[in-house]
Amino acid sequence: MKDKRTDTKLKEQGENMSHENDESVSLTLPYLIEKHKKEVWDWKQKESEWIRTDNLFKGSQKIIEELSAKLVDQVRVISELNYEITKLKKELADKNK
Repeated sequence: MKDKRTDTKLKEQGENMSHENDESVSLTLPYLIEKHKKEVWDWKQKESEWIRTDNLFKGSQKIIEELSAKLVDQVRVISELNYEITKLKKELADKNK
C-alpha cells in the first residue's frame, strides 16, 4: 500500500507541475501575442515597401520604353531628312552644271 500512496503523491505533484506550466504559458501568452503583432506589422511594412518599389520600377520601365520608341522614331525622321538633303544637294548640283 505504501507504493500506492507514493504513486498518488507523484500524480498530485505531476498535476501541480502541469498547473505551474499552464501559469507560465498564460503569463507568456500576452507577450507572444504582442511579439506576433509586431512581427506582422513589420512584415506589412516590408510588403508595402516592396509594392512601392515594384510600382516605381514598372513606371520607370514604361517611361524607358516610351522614350526608346520616340528615340527610334526620331532616328528614322533624321535619316529621312538626311536622305532628302542629299537628294536636294544632288539635284542642285545637277542644275548648276
